[in-house]
Amino acid sequence: MKPKVRLNLLMIVVSFAALFVHQSVFSAENKKPVDYVNPYMGNISHLLVPTFPTIHLPNSLLRVYPERGDYTNIEIHALPLVVTSHRGSSAFRLSPFQGNESDLRPVINYSYDLEKITPYSYSVYLDEQQIQVDFGLSHQSAAYEIEFEKEAPAYLILSSGNGSLSWDGKAISGFQTIGNNTKVYVYLVPGTAPQKVSKLNDRKLEEGTSAEGRNACLVMNYPVGTKSLGVKYGISFIDEAQAKANMEREVIGKTVAELQKIGRDIWNEALGKIQIEGGTDDERTVFYTSLYRCFERPVCISEGDRYYSAFDGKVHDDNGRPFYTDDWIWDSYRAHHPLRILIDPAKEGDILNSFVRMSEQMEHFWWPTFPEITGDSRRMNSNHGVASVIDAYRKGLKNFDLEKAYLACKGAITEKTLAPWSGRPAGELDQFYKDHGYIPALYDGEKETIPEVHSFESRQPVAVTLGTSYDEWCLSQIAEELGKKEDAAYFKKASYNYRNLFNAKTNFFHPKDKEGKFIEPFDYKFSGGMGARNYYGENNAWVYRWDVQHNIPDLIGLMGGDDAFVKNLDAMFLEPLGRSKYAFYAQLPDHTGNVGQFSMANEPSLHIPYLYNYAGQPWRTQKVIRKLLKEWFRNDLMGVPGDEDGGGMSSFVVFSAMGFYPVTPGTPEYSIGSPMFTNVSLDLGNGKIFTIEARNASDENKYIQSATLNGEKLDTPWISHEAIAKGGKLVFEMGPKANRNWGVK
Repeated sequence: MKPKVRLNLLMIVVSFAALFVHQSVFSAENKKPVDYVNPYMGNISHLLVPTFPTIHLPNSLLRVYPERGDYTNIEIHALPLVVTSHRGSSAFRLSPFQGNESDLRPVINYSYDLEKITPYSYSVYLDEQQIQVDFGLSHQSAAYEIEFEKEAPAYLILSSGNGSLSWDGKAISGFQTIGNNTKVYVYLVPGTAPQKVSKLNDRKLEEGTSAEGRNACLVMNYPVGTKSLGVKYGISFIDEAQAKANMEREVIGKTVAELQKIGRDIWNEALGKIQIEGGTDDERTVFYTSLYRCFERPVCISEGDRYYSAFDGKVHDDNGRPFYTDDWIWDSYRAHHPLRILIDPAKEGDILNSFVRMSEQMEHFWWPTFPEITGDSRRMNSNHGVASVIDAYRKGLKNFDLEKAYLACKGAITEKTLAPWSGRPAGELDQFYKDHGYIPALYDGEKETIPEVHSFESRQPVAVTLGTSYDEWCLSQIAEELGKKEDAAYFKKASYNYRNLFNAKTNFFHPKDKEGKFIEPFDYKFSGGMGARNYYGENNAWVYRWDVQHNIPDLIGLMGGDDAFVKNLDAMFLEPLGRSKYAFYAQLPDHTGNVGQFSMANEPSLHIPYLYNYAGQPWRTQKVIRKLLKEWFRNDLMGVPGDEDGGGMSSFVVFSAMGFYPVTPGTPEYSIGSPMFTNVSLDLGNGKIFTIEARNASDENKYIQSATLNGEKLDTPWISHEAIAKGGKLVFEMGPKANRNWGVK
């Protein structure tokens, strides 16, 4: 080849390369936050079910996802209309169908392909039926557009799993009962009137325009040649008339494409509260997907200016403040509520105000534990909702009644039993706790005799003692804010009850019997039966060893000082499973995502990596946090290590990727980790912006070399909420090797 030809060819190659780079940069620059969301991330489980590809608007009543046994299933079960609870199944199902009348079913199972899900849209091709489906939604209403390819009669099948449906000549309306006297209502209008409407009974079409009971089902019949059909519908927890009003308010006059555009804008506004720069494309996807998960719950169930409350079975005026429910507080108090305090404080105030209302509406004036659509299920152990109250108040949220919140929280901890999964009043077990400062444990094989302990649960004595100690610390802090000195002193003293189960010989929290003797023999990995629930809860003693969020300096002292504390932390990350994975997870299915005995997959572990900061070795926190984020949270189908719980775990990812974390909700400060992105900008919702610049941050450059806050040297691995709330700039110099002198003061 001649030199000139080679030169021209080289110039062409360079030009194409430059064009490619320019287009790639241009493409990245034009991506909006919602474009990074991958709803499929984590859809395949390590053991438990981590995530669902949920289509919804932020914190909205209407949520749907394609129903299938697992992501790997090759069939979906009809088209969902509304999922009424986190991880629940659809209350109503719509099945388009072409074929023989004898093949009609209340729920059609479809082979499918070309599925595409975003937070605001759904598209799928039902390949064997040759039907294209597109979906868009609003807060309480939605629309389907359906394209038929076959030359055959067309049907639209609407079914309710347990309820009633009726056709009035224009629309199908009805309800499904979902538990605790709670019903979800539907009002569905086809865009084209059917030739006929029949009910499907025992797989046969019958005359009739109403159906009720199990698999209540109506079928709309359309002639050969029907190529496209649309349906619009509204959902309500109040009644069918409200479902119709919701539909008319939100989706009438809008196409699916228009609904999708509106939904996209809404999502970009919500996710755009945190802007990031730097990192890889996958890291940005993990970040914004995690942030999207943080808007899945709780849900606003105000419809117009009213809401149905399952906490008293009545319809209430919301008096201008939206009502929220479906919040598993045991999971969400740790980081989910604190994240909302930062980026959406007005909403967090409305949520806490909703909890006050729930407390007033229930039989007992007790703060909710697991408020759901159907009321408070009182799941798990302790009542960490009290932590969300003091955390919000200490961080400046005053738009809820603190006095009422305190009385409800106090009632939930002192009048309701501490026994897990139980809503009974306090009894013998609780009196023992008040008298002795711990929950007594049973020996292996010893029969439970306490009536307030749930029939399928155990006392979880260590988990409950530790959790209640923290709850009582939170009560003491609220009492101080309210000037209740006697209460403050009482609960402050009780907040040290965790000491009663600390075994100084082993440096573990160890169950005691009613005589005050440690249960022996004892295995800190495997004693406690299924889920270690006879003594702990979902996790074993290696995780609960660190469950003293409210008094970490005292825990360090109990273990013998900083060096011993760090040694014990290291030991947890190094300790092997002790059995085969099969045997370990057969007993501890929640204790996944292991690094040694540390479990990345369950919420009680989330604060643990930050504890090195408290013992003078923040570089270890930086190292471990980056390891955990990289290994356990990935942009793939198994990219979530365990039960995500609608924001409970994802909020850990959001905080940690930004570079800080709320170790102790109730204390207005954050523990610093290792920022993943070179720039983060937080819109604080109060007109202020807080930015974090991590110079040279990368996968390799994970260690903080130095830091400044608003130009002033920062030498401690903490930052106050006040410093963030005022707006300003936190700057980190990052490097590939640890600066072991930074942050040790």
